[in-house]
Amino acid sequence: MRKYIPFICICFIACNSGPSSKKEQTVPAETTEKTALPAGFSHSFEKVLGNYYILRDGFVAEDSEAVNKAAAELASAATALTLDELKPLDPEDLIIPTARTYISGIESELKGLSGEKDMESQRKAFQMVTANLYDLARTVRYGDEKIYLLHCPMAFNDTGADWLSSTTEIKNPYFGSRMLKCGFVKDSVSVQ
Repeated sequence: MRKYIPFICICFIACNSGPSSKKEQTVPAETTEKTALPAGFSHSFEKVLGNYYILRDGFVAEDSEAVNKAAAELASAATALTLDELKPLDPEDLIIPTARTYISGIESELKGLSGEKDMESQRKAFQMVTANLYDLARTVRYGDEKIYLLHCPMAFNDTGADWLSSTTEIKNPYFGSRMLKCGFVKDSVSVQ
């Protein structure tokens, strides 16, 4: 019993050494405030998201014509992103080159998507567009609206696939009407 007394004392001291639970803890302002993105960049990023959502909805509706049109619009919007406006927020020159890599990935996948003849192959390219766009949103710390990362575990023979949404409502672009509600919220981008 005697050898447990020092252990109990250490645990008691460690557990009670922080601020009293009766006092409110204050968090420094810089961790709770989001960095405002330049208005021009935010506007161009909103266009990218809007066109992505139209593309996603084309897959939900299983409308090849809508998918092809939205893919072209999304490619144009991604190319037009005004990354140079982020220079004041990127003193180490890390954000802009990383963002360019994701934009390049989006453009390549959309080009491949447009060249595919069947919707299943287009959906595979859409999965990669989603991954690149999600990482782009996190890289630039986009916070003007919450972006949800939704997941369908059954897509592509149970390997799973993600898509983005501005709501938590499940409308599965990988199965369309066959399994419209298959999926769950996996994550979100919300810069605070």
